[in-house]
Amino acid sequence: MNIFKQYFTIIFMLLATGLFSQEVLTGVSFNEAIKKQNKTNAEADRSRDEKDQVQLPFFDDFKNDYARPNPEHWKDIDVFINKDFPYFAPNAGAATFDALDSTGNVYSNAIWIPFEADKLTSSPIRLDSVFEPVTKALSPADSLYLSFYYQPQGYGDAPESWDTLLLEFSYLTGDTVFSHIDSVLVSANLYLENENDTIRPFDTIYAPPGCNEDLYLINFQTLTWDDWFMMPCDSIFVPEVDWKTQWKSEGMTLEEFQDQNGKDFVQIMIPVKDTLFFYDKFMFRFRNYASIANNNIPSWRSNADQWNVDYVYLNYNRSVADSTYRVLTFSGRAPSFLKTYQVMPYKQYRADAPNNVMKENLEMYISNLDKVEHNTKYMYSVQQVNGSFGYQYNGGSCNLMPFYVSGFQSCSTSCGKAHACPPVNSPFNFDYSRDTTSYIIKHYISDSSESNIIVDSVVYRQGFYNYFAYDDGTPELGYGLEPAGALLAYQFKLSVPDTLFGIQMYFNRVKDDANSQFFNINIWLDNNGKPGDLVAQIPSQQAMWEDGLYEFYPYLLEEPLILSGTFYVGWQQFEGGSLNIGFDANNDNRDKIFYKVGEAWYTSNFGGSLLIRPMFAPEMILSNAEITTKEKANIYPNPARTHFTIGNESIRQDHKATLMIYNIYGAVVKRMNGLNRQIDISQLATGMYIIKINSNGNIFNEKLLISR
Repeated sequence: MNIFKQYFTIIFMLLATGLFSQEVLTGVSFNEAIKKQNKTNAEADRSRDEKDQVQLPFFDDFKNDYARPNPEHWKDIDVFINKDFPYFAPNAGAATFDALDSTGNVYSNAIWIPFEADKLTSSPIRLDSVFEPVTKALSPADSLYLSFYYQPQGYGDAPESWDTLLLEFSYLTGDTVFSHIDSVLVSANLYLENENDTIRPFDTIYAPPGCNEDLYLINFQTLTWDDWFMMPCDSIFVPEVDWKTQWKSEGMTLEEFQDQNGKDFVQIMIPVKDTLFFYDKFMFRFRNYASIANNNIPSWRSNADQWNVDYVYLNYNRSVADSTYRVLTFSGRAPSFLKTYQVMPYKQYRADAPNNVMKENLEMYISNLDKVEHNTKYMYSVQQVNGSFGYQYNGGSCNLMPFYVSGFQSCSTSCGKAHACPPVNSPFNFDYSRDTTSYIIKHYISDSSESNIIVDSVVYRQGFYNYFAYDDGTPELGYGLEPAGALLAYQFKLSVPDTLFGIQMYFNRVKDDANSQFFNINIWLDNNGKPGDLVAQIPSQQAMWEDGLYEFYPYLLEEPLILSGTFYVGWQQFEGGSLNIGFDANNDNRDKIFYKVGEAWYTSNFGGSLLIRPMFAPEMILSNAEITTKEKANIYPNPARTHFTIGNESIRQDHKATLMIYNIYGAVVKRMNGLNRQIDISQLATGMYIIKINSNGNIFNEKLLISR
């Protein structure tokens, strides 16, 4: 987000409402999904520059679930593969370009003027020849086209006009450039006179015969007879590659893009005509330029300027009219079966389902990317995880027109409604033996062909855990309040009384941790649809983060709080500047978001959901039948790394004492008897846990933080 745009936005908002400018939306400066893939895809990364050329056709629809580009197709790892940022993509997934580097952080050279950001470079492609059905050389006469869909902004931040997206083709200049030093494995015997001789640290060793005699290394180890080591051998030069721009687009808002094109995504067809490009290691790449706020507003220095790219296809024997695909596909994420929440406590679901909780119908976005009509079949299945409950819905058959003719499948006809707006045929089961449960919901679309059937599917996991969530877990943007003293409140409703024991929050990281100011976490009761009396507080907190993919940090109350009806959780900040809480732009719950910068509460002007989740104690942790003592178990150290000890002597002397460790979702992760020794927690992941001890007729509840 560029600073000029921000100043214009503030002025416009002041003129419009006088209050709207107190709220701000920014991008996110840290991508947990990319960070996680940095840890898990190291081998794939190392192989990207060593792989063989790929052959035509080249195609990627970015439907993988790995956050990074497929290493079989792409050399770079900068872009984010996801289903959340694109707005009605051609299929479920796209490559998002932004201001974040391959580690998931804002580029270190990011400034307020345009800087080169993400690259997506294809693997080397055999554009000199094809080998099936017969081997033949390729030339411009073979009508090669590269096509792709693109979209600015999506659900993210709009790139300014100078924040461009480019497509470039590679070509050989005819010169050579240095690539690397080639090394060989050498026996120390070659340099030693006998078995008693030694090569010592800091000795100079020259390249062996057959290598470049000018190359040498300074040895840093002790080498003896029969040892082997690597030696530099020769300088490797490779053909010099340069790039030519073939297409580019200036940045704009999604609304401007839609007004110009009458579409959410536009497909571009680029002919490959120049003979320069017809060689055996041809590559193409997309690049974007981005800009962020300047230092005057540090809490806004975060991710910005998103572009979404999808359906990249390069092949020969194409034409400019070759813009369709024999594909039936879903667009975006599969939906929740719940009216408002993505996740809710199972206890609250059982008390209020199905009429006030379950949707009557779903919204499915189904498209036919082919040039001809297809007779399609749609169904979904529901299956409880580790349970017996399940059912299927069969939507029957329906004729689906090509997307370029009619767009997504319509609910205007009876068969179209059965596919695009299917009913929720049954509530989930009421299993009173469980405190939490979940269901896997799979949606399928196919055609009626007897051979070479087209099939697509999307999956949703409907969770009933020990927290409420309006959000889907992915922050496309960041939300904050600017003035010191501002208050934020998020509304939730209980069907039956329940015990609040903490709040999960996900804060976006901001460059240089500019959102690390202190705030109080507040819990309010309701007052005629707005926050009322303050009933609890977690004082003097800061933005904290857990390891892992979009992991929320739990802020726990000192004492559990029994609540009923409508309540609010949020904060009061001590300093000016956005706290940059995660903001899910896909699920609009603005009527649940309240802010206060003066005397009155106002509902938010921004459509979305905050990544704030109130947590409720499972019944097995806090039971009304148990009397919880005010005495402490005195757990130490806390935070702990691999072990902790019970400091309370009476508990340690009680040979019948029992201990259970719960994670923040209420699952028991460890049980044991006899607590007069160190308790091993080395197998548990980092994070917050609840310790429940039963000793001498007393119940002790303690919080434990595992930090490594």
